[in-house]
Parts: sequence; structure tokens; C-alpha cells
Amino acid sequence: MCLKFTNFKRFYKLFIIIYKSIILPLNLIIDIGNTKIKASLFFGQKFMSSKTSDQVDTEFAREILAEHKNIDKAIISSVREYPGTLIKLLESKLKHVFFFDSNLSVPIENLYESKNTLGYDRLAACIGAIAKNPNQNILVIDAGTAITFDFVNKNNQYIGGCISPGLSMRYKALNHFTKKLPLLSVSEDYQLIGKNTNQAITGGVQNGIVFEVDSYINRLNDKYPELKVVITGGDAPFLHKNIVSNTDWEPGILAFGLNHILEFNLLKNSNN
Repeated sequence: MCLKFTNFKRFYKLFIIIYKSIILPLNLIIDIGNTKIKASLFFGQKFMSSKTSDQVDTEFAREILAEHKNIDKAIISSVREYPGTLIKLLESKLKHVFFFDSNLSVPIENLYESKNTLGYDRLAACIGAIAKNPNQNILVIDAGTAITFDFVNKNNQYIGGCISPGLSMRYKALNHFTKKLPLLSVSEDYQLIGKNTNQAITGGVQNGIVFEVDSYINRLNDKYPELKVVITGGDAPFLHKNIVSNTDWEPGILAFGLNHILEFNLLKNSNN
């Protein structure tokens, strides 16, 4: 009897997953970064799946739309110019397509002085973090090509942050601006005191970032006690593992934030 009940529960869970992925409408979240484009699917606020491409082209989107016939809404965020062919494709296939720019409403107050120059990926990640951790002071660290530090207070106000060179950028800078230093990359093995040139470079770059991030968190925490720190981006695993400060590693926080913005604007439009 117990075995039959267990099998029924497994069948029911599988049925729900299939039902949601085939029948119920999905949100398509497209994040166009400096080097890659990432597409994520959500059912309401629940993450379903994602895939990444090196090319910003319509074929990538066509494959997703062909595989998931029940997508009816999308939001696009880009650190580059918006690709016209991709926009035309989505607008011809979907009921609602939003572009994350300064004209789109957001569920937090943006106090950044130069709003038009603020990277929308930074703001979206903060919105995702505050949606998961309401009424808290939150620092979002995105460790990618550059490392961005962004702060949202417990009153849902985006205050601002800092931008610093990322790991690979620091390695490339040492190689580019000197005549003899080699181009290295991130290593699991790095020393506090390097005993050769490679160790000195690796220790300098990686210890430097670890000390920088820990110090920034500590200084901000002095001003805003019980600070919540959320970390994301390609180099987030390295920082999460090596810094002393407690952090929540959230690799999908940007997509979660964009989906939250999409749902917020849908609700706002339906109430107008």
C-alpha cells in the first residue's frame, strides 16, 4: 500500500511539471550581456529552465519559442543595443513584450543620480534580491567582467554602488600594461606570499579582490547593521568560497529580478 502511494506521488509530481511546461503560459526572460545572451523561463514567480548562447540572433529565440509553445510574455534587458530582428520576432509571436529601460516601471524607488547611465542588469539584480529578501538592507555583488556593488535599503530604495575591475580584467591589465608579466587566469591555488612571479601575480590579483570585497562588506555593515549580502555572476563561486563575510550565492538573481519586473508591469497595466 505504501509503495503504491509513493508511486502515485511521483506520478503526480511528474504530471504537474509536464502540465506547467506544456499548458500554462510561461514568461520568457532574455538577458543580453557583454559576451553572452541568456534566456530563462518562469511560470509565474517559479523558475523553470534556462539556456545560454554566445550569439545574439533570432535563431536562438526561434528554437526556444518552437520548443515552448505556451510562452506568451517576454522581457528583454541588454547592456548593448537592442537587436531589432529579435524584437520584431518576439513582438510578432507574443502577447506582451517589455524592454527594460528607464521608461519601464520598477517596484523599488531608484535614487541613482544618473539613471540613464545605470546598467539595467544592476538594477534588475537588486530587484530580484529585494523580492527574495523584503524589508532588508541588501548589498548585491555581481562578479563578472567587472565587479559591481549595489545597495538597496530596507525602504526599497536603490541608493547606488561601486564598479571595480573583475578577476580576468585584472589579469589582462597586468599583462597588457607591463612588458614581462605573463597573462594568467584564476587559480584554486594562490598564496598570501608568492615565491615566484606567477605566484606573485595570482596572489596579488585574487587576494586583492578577496580583501577588497570583504572590506567593502564590513564598512557597509558598520553603517547598515544586519546587512544581507547576495552574490552572483561568473566569478561568484570563487568569492563565495574565499571571502570571510557571509553571503548568499544566487546565480539566477538577475533573471528572477527581470521576471519580477515583468509581473509587476503586467499587474500595473491590468489595473489601469
